[in-house]
Amino acid sequence: EGRPGWHIECSCMAKKLLGFFNKQKQFEQDMMEQGMQYSSGFYGDSLRRLKKNKMAMFCAGILVLLVLVAIFAPVIAPYDPTYQDYSAVLAEPSMAHPFGTDEYGRDILSRIIYGSRVSLSIGIVAQIVASIVGVTLGAVAGYYGGRIDSVISRIMEIFQAFPDLIFAMAIMTFLGKGVLNLFIALGLLTWVRTARMIRGSVMQLKEKEYIEASRACGASTFWIITKGLVPNCLSTIIVLVTLGIPNAIMYEASLSFLGIGIQPPTPSWGNMISAAQTFISYRPVYSIMPGVAIMITVIAFNIFGDGLRDALDPKLKN
Repeated sequence: EGRPGWHIECSCMAKKLLGFFNKQKQFEQDMMEQGMQYSSGFYGDSLRRLKKNKMAMFCAGILVLLVLVAIFAPVIAPYDPTYQDYSAVLAEPSMAHPFGTDEYGRDILSRIIYGSRVSLSIGIVAQIVASIVGVTLGAVAGYYGGRIDSVISRIMEIFQAFPDLIFAMAIMTFLGKGVLNLFIALGLLTWVRTARMIRGSVMQLKEKEYIEASRACGASTFWIITKGLVPNCLSTIIVLVTLGIPNAIMYEASLSFLGIGIQPPTPSWGNMISAAQTFISYRPVYSIMPGVAIMITVIAFNIFGDGLRDALDPKLKN
């Protein structure tokens, strides 16, 4: 039968627990009514801090607009970017051609709109390549240390020994012209910074208690790196990608300007500026507008990246 009165004690305990949960629920309702919300975690707090940065949010709006322009270019552009109208060669800005036309009678506004597709796609894909290579090598170097770290560090130093643009030119000369080769060249150009940052983060994280507990439980090295270390570097990776995209866009424009990047007639902001050199004295709009497009895109990415970095910094939580 058990101890006398045990069922009465259980009943009292259940009532106390029920009363506690009711008070907790009432407390949450009161907090919500006063406009106070609980933290939804690290990324929820970071998003709220980012929203307070008006300039970063303004630049985020510009970037969203640029992405929409790139996606809906066939709908927005008034002309086909490769259509040649020899009756309107180097025409001045007008209602029919707001930015004028180039030496083949192609509408400059349409080519700038389609050029956003090239610049954004190259910037994003190049950073994906750089992130895959950089995160992999950085995580391996930081976790294992020793000779493996030394070998990977020497490889990074070799890549950093050459000026960026000259190194990109050498890669493009070796691989040949083409969009795919440009993706590879820019990815190889920018992976070192990602690898160094991830290496430093992993070297700090691998000494944490939860990693030691994972080792004690028999977790594999692959599991520790992919599940325990890399996810905790995600905020660093996001910031690096955001700040790396404008660099890739600038490198693409430089290579296209030099004639070893995107090749005509595919519209690219860089090759448009290169083609406009001859006519800059009497058709300055031809070269100015692609330059303005590059400037707006790069500045927007940099300011948004700075704001994102500040928002994801746990030291600025308070």
